[in-house]
Amino acid sequence: MIAVGQVASVHRINRKGKTVSEAQNQTNRRQFIKVAGAISALGALHAPRVFAKAGSDHTLQLALIGAGGRGTGAVADALTASEYPIKLVAMGDVFQHRLDESHTALTQQFQAKPDLVAVPAEQRYIGFDAYKKAMDVLRPGDIAILATPLAFRWLHFEYAIERGLNVFMEKPVVADSPSAKRMLELAKKADAKNLKCAVGLMIRHCRGRQELHKRISDGEIGDLIAMRAYRMHGPVGSCFSTRTPKGRDELLWQIERFHSFLWASGGLFNDFYVHQIDEVCWMKNAWPIKAQALGGRHFRGDYVDQNFDTYAVEYTFDDGTKYFFDGRTMIGCRNDMSSIVHGTKGSAIVSTSGHFPGKVRTFKGQLQDKKSLAWAFPQPEVSPYTWEWKDLIQAIVRDEPYNEVPRGVEACLVANMGRMAAHTGDEITYEQILNCPHEMAPGLADFAIGGPAPVMPDADGKYPVPTPGANHDQEYGATT
Repeated sequence: MIAVGQVASVHRINRKGKTVSEAQNQTNRRQFIKVAGAISALGALHAPRVFAKAGSDHTLQLALIGAGGRGTGAVADALTASEYPIKLVAMGDVFQHRLDESHTALTQQFQAKPDLVAVPAEQRYIGFDAYKKAMDVLRPGDIAILATPLAFRWLHFEYAIERGLNVFMEKPVVADSPSAKRMLELAKKADAKNLKCAVGLMIRHCRGRQELHKRISDGEIGDLIAMRAYRMHGPVGSCFSTRTPKGRDELLWQIERFHSFLWASGGLFNDFYVHQIDEVCWMKNAWPIKAQALGGRHFRGDYVDQNFDTYAVEYTFDDGTKYFFDGRTMIGCRNDMSSIVHGTKGSAIVSTSGHFPGKVRTFKGQLQDKKSLAWAFPQPEVSPYTWEWKDLIQAIVRDEPYNEVPRGVEACLVANMGRMAAHTGDEITYEQILNCPHEMAPGLADFAIGGPAPVMPDADGKYPVPTPGANHDQEYGATT
């Protein structure tokens, strides 16, 4: 099916079989023995299965599926973070301009090491089957980067497993429950094939947050009794969209403007908020069991996307404690992107202002001032975007169990729960969201240019939007 790019901002920058000469084989073999010997000398490490399968070629290969900003950033992070030989060998997208921009950006960033971006024109694929062609360049045990809008995640993951590929997939991973159940079943198949699967919820790889999580779990600030997080800023990415321009294919427009459509991204709620939802629940060592929420649309002008501008969610855990999340996407208002937890003996900052640097701290009380500061993670700190790749590649090299997909799905289900509570005006439980039958992008594998999109505009160019109190079984109606 489709291989498509994303237009979100970038983290940092914005086989086919070949015959080789005997001399090349000898060189590669010597290099492989040298590298393998170095690993052995390190003790616990052993060459990953991909090396055994690939013979003398010891280099991990990457294929990028979805060559927008987020995918381009993931490649840059992988090439920068890896301490093991690695290179990009294939790319796939549905938009030619996205693929060209991505290849150019990566080539420029790594111009001092041109072998890292080794993607000839014949291995840059465009079209609905681009994801298959790009993955077919890889050998079993290489890494497929899945960075398309989330609707396509399960389809691409399924093919990666079939091909025996390790996977790095961007978050979020699901917007609805049918997709969540598919992903959970696919995760079991990946485990059965000993594949390593990472999900781009990089906060859990942040060494400062890991230390904070240990301190909280060890009781430094007591039992968590309240949690709160905020993500409030102006419009970013493609969260606000006007009517489809004349002459544009409707499906491709929605893919390119994926933040604007719930089927493609889970809306701005999932795409923007899932990190903080995940990090706070991690500190609690639990997922909430229900949510109630408010939300609304304001000052919309010519925008016709499906998002609310404001969200306020109250999550409840099984011990009765609360997690309050506030989101606002609006120009001219106070900005805040922080996560805080409160315990019976103190409090902690999980995120100070954005994902990186975390600048995590604990405090002796609820007044988070200098006088009550108990501990702070030393600065400067290494980016979690780097750590998530180091951890994945280490798992591949050491052949350690590594599958973040179930947890990634659970985090997205919790996000879905809060989003649906706001969009319907109902209290939504975890069991309800897990079993909600509404599939937002049915027939995904048969999508085609010129065919209908999962939601279609009316005669005035407007899309169905959530209407709290009117729709209960699903978040929006079939029509506007």
